[in-house]
Amino acid sequence: MDAFTTHQGLVAPLDRENVDTDLIIPKQFLKSIKRSGFGPNLFDEIRYLDHGEPGMDNSKRPLNPDFILNHSRYQNASILLGRKNFGCGSSREHAPWALAQYGFRAVIAPSFADIFFNNSYKTGFLPIVLTELEVSRLFDEVRGFVGYKLTIDLEKQLVIAPDGREMHFDITAHRKYCLLNGLDEIGLTLRHADKIRNYENERLARHPWLDVVPIGAR
Repeated sequence: MDAFTTHQGLVAPLDRENVDTDLIIPKQFLKSIKRSGFGPNLFDEIRYLDHGEPGMDNSKRPLNPDFILNHSRYQNASILLGRKNFGCGSSREHAPWALAQYGFRAVIAPSFADIFFNNSYKTGFLPIVLTELEVSRLFDEVRGFVGYKLTIDLEKQLVIAPDGREMHFDITAHRKYCLLNGLDEIGLTLRHADKIRNYENERLARHPWLDVVPIGAR
């Protein structure tokens, strides 16, 4: 996955509490076994005026003019601002996949559902918890200034506003290490590929019968 170090991006405000994972990516789009292609259907039920199904040409679907991500001023936003309990509901990993594949690198909210919070890190997507007061002020500033951008410095664990105001966020040392180095769980394991290979070779030397393939298996 892509490393996350420092990111500056346009902010889009999604002013609603308890945004659940079925709203983020509706259930009908979970049939795919691929980990790609979910971005066009992010927030499908409120992003479009019709009912979406897999395989539809989204470029021809009517957009909901009231939905925040369809406003021209928030096009190409890469930081999402949300309210408390973001990502509640079912445990689907597709939710952070869809957010990341749309183009978001981070979401800032006062609180997150635990499973969504944990799944986000496995995708290289950064969920940032700030206080409700800090988040409310950011909503006011985003609405008040066109082109409002924030800078996220993961190394220093800071969200930096255009006026230089710094807001600290917490993250565990392990998660921070993985994001800074672009390592998911498979990447962490592959750091030890040589040791794993040596172990397998030594094990096979001690037990050569393990290399025997049953008749008809190949």
